Amino acid sequence: MPVKISTRNIVKNYGAVEALRGVSVDVHEGEIHAICGDNGAGKSTFIKILAGVEQPDQGEITINGEARRFDSPQASLQAGIATIHQDLAVAADMSIYQNIFMGAELTRRVLGLPLLDKARMRKDALGYMGQLNPSITDMNAKVTDLSGGQRQAVAICRALRWNADIVILDEPTAALGVRETEQVLGLVRSLKAAGKTVILISHAMQDVAAVADRISILRTGENQIDLEGGELTADNLSHYILSGEVNRIH
Repeated sequence: MPVKISTRNIVKNYGAVEALRGVSVDVHEGEIHAICGDNGAGKSTFIKILAGVEQPDQGEITINGEARRFDSPQASLQAGIATIHQDLAVAADMSIYQNIFMGAELTRRVLGLPLLDKARMRKDALGYMGQLNPSITDMNAKVTDLSGGQRQAVAICRALRWNADIVILDEPTAALGVRETEQVLGLVRSLKAAGKTVILISHAMQDVAAVADRISILRTGENQIDLEGGELTADNLSHYILSGEVNRIH
């Protein structure tokens, strides 16, 4: 598959701290690409740059071969990148459909006045949810009543509503139980089935081994190794992260 998003020699310093020291990653269209590494490896900084939260000191980002630079999260989103952070940024006391359309509510005119089109938002929200978790059918349900895996589905539906081509998931299974983790991994597979390109950041090597097509491991702000998924196990991945082994496998 063609390369969807590519970074070349991304450098980011915070004073004397070298967070990224020339990171180059190619993410192919329609794949699940995991970014892994120990604490301090540079994963969070790398994702913040892709999300437009931080800007690189050096280096280039291309999407579909076109050079891009994101000076804000909105610029990243407009380029087709939706980042779902670990805190999900959902409003627990609001309904599913309200969360999905938060900040982009649909309206209709009644006697010349704009009113919220709640019926259409519920219908469209159900359509987005049906792509990921058809068992969730009540779009009026409050997010506070949902499980961790179901909340992830709501956050991902918001990315679908944004029509993002690239979805970044930052530690999506953190603090989840076994059943909820399986639900979230199912959501990740559903995104791939829908033709989305997924970038997965995770410390859970078992989850990475279960879904990733390709894995990039960072170490102290640099590329350590690039691996093909499929035959890798959690133990293999942990070995590469801990050993510091540097080579490239295609």
